[in-house]
Amino acid sequence: MQEQDREYGQEQQQEQEQRQEQNPMDIRTAIFLAAVCGQTYAQFQNPQHWFMVPRAYMTVGPFSAEVYNGVVEPFGFVIESDRAAILAFRGTGSAVDWVSDLIAEQIAYKPVSGAGQTHHGFTDIYMSARKAIHELLDQLPNDKPLFVTGHSLGGALATLAALDIAANRKHKQLIVYTFAAPRVGDPKFVRKYNHTVPYHVRIQNEFDIVPHLPPLLYRSPRTDKTYAYLHVKGESPLSFRTGSVGGNHVLSSYFANMAQQAPGFTAAICSEPPGWCPGQS
Repeated sequence: MQEQDREYGQEQQQEQEQRQEQNPMDIRTAIFLAAVCGQTYAQFQNPQHWFMVPRAYMTVGPFSAEVYNGVVEPFGFVIESDRAAILAFRGTGSAVDWVSDLIAEQIAYKPVSGAGQTHHGFTDIYMSARKAIHELLDQLPNDKPLFVTGHSLGGALATLAALDIAANRKHKQLIVYTFAAPRVGDPKFVRKYNHTVPYHVRIQNEFDIVPHLPPLLYRSPRTDKTYAYLHVKGESPLSFRTGSVGGNHVLSSYFANMAQQAPGFTAAICSEPPGWCPGQS
């Protein structure tokens, strides 16, 4: 028990160190990318998997991923403008997604040598979509800034993708914004990530339970093995309560809180196309 407590204390100290490795959050970028993330849910919920893109952007292509028990679902898209491209991942949207979320044992992160271990369920989803994502990125010029983003499970997938892209591709400028993302990997993964990915803003509400999962030390009920989890760098905290556990986590709550910091900008980007921002009908 003393050994486990000592390990737990070490993990807490390391996680605190990650929080100190900050990239500054640009509130307008955060609001804009949160709106883009909202369309990954629209893509999943629409029977034809349609989604809207912001003014001046065009669709490069959607991609799907395989979740628990072989189920294939739409999981995001790549869009681009004359100035930038965005790779966006969807969060949990179905019962089988939740099953994948709960497979918190770790496996080796194979796309990058020496990158430690990552969450089994998240990694399986990303690896099933990796080839399609790379084919979409092949259509982009390498000198165009690439934003990688996602909410909740989508934030975990964005983190896995970002290290892969930073290590294995030649995009000149890589910027990562995640919202309400859970922990993704072990200390070795986090060290590799923080060294390799140049810019990550990890936005999380202090009253949202999901960013606190998996716990720093996760004991698998199936194998009785304990796995260590840490967050990657870049924490940018929000603080809001909605009165419910789900309300503290959903993307529309994050969007509404951030929108208060730049109401004029939010109104402008939400006006075209109408209804594309989270929480709008």
